[in-house]
Parts: sequence; structure tokens; C-alpha cells
Amino acid sequence: MSGSVLDKATAHYQSQLKEMKSYYVEEWDTTIYYRTTSSLQAESEVVELTRKGKSIEALVVSIINKARDEDGKPIFKKLDKDKLMREVDPQVVLRISSVLNGGDAETTVEDVEKN
Repeated sequence: MSGSVLDKATAHYQSQLKEMKSYYVEEWDTTIYYRTTSSLQAESEVVELTRKGKSIEALVVSIINKARDEDGKPIFKKLDKDKLMREVDPQVVLRISSVLNGGDAETTVEDVEKN
């Protein structure tokens, strides 16, 4: 058996990073690309916000972390968080977050608040 378990685990993760999906956001006339996985380091802020009861903020951070252009470059910056939270249709933000996180595009604010 060649290679350590850690080598196999990192190789698997690297192969997952190459897979990109897309989601067309009609309201924005934009296609958002995203990877089906992300690192624990990238997810740690989302987990921490959720733990603190800041679920909506966590969803916005997940969009910032995951949303990419067709070349795989981030389309949002960390500095965009406040504007996304205050000046963008919340139902669209929730739908995008749900899709990028492998969920249902029909998620509502009420669904998030229940969790």
C-alpha cells in the first residue's frame, strides 16, 4: 500500500477542489460558480458565527467564501459583507447560500431562523 492515509486524504480533497458547479441568479443576471467543498479553515468563521446565533451573517460569509467567477476567482471580498447584508434582497441571498451549501433553493428566512 503506497502513500500515507494523510496523502490520500489530501489528494482526495484536491480532486474535489477541481469540481466546479454553477448557479444562475436570474435577479442579478449572473452565473455564480462554486466548488462543492471548502476547507475547514474557510468554514470555521461560518461555524463560529452560527454558534453565536448569527445564522444570517454566517450565510453571507459562506457566499463570500464560495462564490466564484468562471475562472474560479472570488466575486466578493470580505468587505462586501455589510453591503450584502443591508442592501441586497434577503430572499435571493438565502437562496444563493442554500444552493452553494448543497441545500434547497427554496430556503426562506424563517427556515434559517428555526435552525
